[in-house]
Amino acid sequence: MSELSYDVVVVGTGGAGFAAAMGAADEGLSVLMLESTDKWGGSTAMSGGGMWLPDNPLGQRAGVGDSREEALTYMEATIGDDYRATSRERKEAFVDGVADFVTTAEKYGMRFARAADYPDYYPELPGGKIGRALEVEPFDSKKIGAWWKTSRALMPLPLKTDDVWLLSRAWSTPAGFVRGAGFVFRTLGGAVRGKRLVGTGAGLACSFLHVVVNEQRTPLWLNAPVEGLVTVDGRVVGVQTVRDGRAVTVTATRGVVLAAGGFDHNTILRQKYQGIDGNPSGNPGNVGSTLEMVQDLGASVELMDDAWWGASVAPLPGTSPGFLVGERSMPYSIMVDAEGDRFANESESYVDLGHHMLDHDKDGTYWLVAEARHARRYLRGYAMDPRVTKAMAAAGTMVKAATLQELARGIGAPHLPATVDRFNGFARSGVDADFGRGNSAYDRYYGDPTVHPNANLGPLEKGPFTAFKVVIGDLGTKGGVVTDADARVLRDDGSVIEGLYSAGNNSASVMGRTYPGPGSTIGPAAVFGLRAARHMARSAG
Repeated sequence: MSELSYDVVVVGTGGAGFAAAMGAADEGLSVLMLESTDKWGGSTAMSGGGMWLPDNPLGQRAGVGDSREEALTYMEATIGDDYRATSRERKEAFVDGVADFVTTAEKYGMRFARAADYPDYYPELPGGKIGRALEVEPFDSKKIGAWWKTSRALMPLPLKTDDVWLLSRAWSTPAGFVRGAGFVFRTLGGAVRGKRLVGTGAGLACSFLHVVVNEQRTPLWLNAPVEGLVTVDGRVVGVQTVRDGRAVTVTATRGVVLAAGGFDHNTILRQKYQGIDGNPSGNPGNVGSTLEMVQDLGASVELMDDAWWGASVAPLPGTSPGFLVGERSMPYSIMVDAEGDRFANESESYVDLGHHMLDHDKDGTYWLVAEARHARRYLRGYAMDPRVTKAMAAAGTMVKAATLQELARGIGAPHLPATVDRFNGFARSGVDADFGRGNSAYDRYYGDPTVHPNANLGPLEKGPFTAFKVVIGDLGTKGGVVTDADARVLRDDGSVIEGLYSAGNNSASVMGRTYPGPGSTIGPAAVFGLRAARHMARSAG
């Protein structure tokens, strides 16, 4: 068994891992990054790439009127203080760490943009705002050379967050058409200049890798799972890993950062903690490989029964579920349960909708029901490929009928016609008296402003009518090890496991059981990853 030594070992290559590695190298520390799979980037590379970063430097430069006090007021209103992960101290650490993360990343050339139109998910609550999320500007992935081939990126296009809500209605509104044309020209313009521009999560992950691996010269090993933590007198001093099939012990003189994601793809752990197999949309490498290791050391865990829930179109065999974000908010559609009854505000945040599905019927069947205008007017990612929709029809996860009565019989939902009749009355009046759909600025963000009197409500009147089977999905698990304000791993009694840090979905989320705004996963992951690096730099080697 060979041995190596670095100041810092980072386990995982998502946003939390890259931020920790970037910060440690910024402090002059030597760093090694380990990735257990053959692809780097984690769920970050597969995501929308947004980061919820309240009171951030870009907003300050634009004079949009955010503040530390308003950010904390909003976090208290949405999250509460029911867990050690959601303590006031950790909320303050997150907000106070935002500027350091942004300016450090900018120092190394990362270019950010504000998602200026994207609201917090509860913008009407005290401290709520619009435009707190940041994303990277489209990045030329050719800069990372051969690393692109091993990226976990899903979207090799220069897509931006605010493109999504407008592109979805590119065929129905002038603003959507203009944004669609701009997206096409951006894509073609990059190609003409010999660039391979990528945005959203792909752009963020590639930007991170360019800084950490190309600029800071940090080594990154693929296919290098951590098989054990090395301890001396209760302090974590390194890891046991594998490289090229050979066992390697790597000493970490300042600390080990666990940023290996959650356990969303581990059905045994999901059944143990959540009672559900799950329909995860995140990194298939998220199998909770470090959880038992750290619990054996006495690490405390929280929120293990929770996840970044949402609704997903039922996957075909061998495919990933299609996570629904904006499609369920568009007019001329509703979501119903197996009987054909509505059960929640379809346009609410995906975490809230997922919780409502779990509370209503965890093992039940759900359907997204839409009429002809929904199909004709809006871009629906899950129904764009005719081969896929044909397969869905064959599998019974997509059912089409000329009338609502026929559709109700086809999906076995006897209450559907009466439910639609009631909903159509709401659509005509503009007020959803049952669930308040369209009342929030967040709801309306994904609505259609040409539909009146409520941008989220459109009557289901015109056939054919289509039902897509929907399952409870998620973007990753939310529970993990409990950490303090500097991402140090804690025991049940509150004492610190020296030399061990954790960030991202490897740790229990500071966001608790909710989702305050777009990018509430990656934003704290990056901030606490960087805070871990700063703390290691202050600690004695």
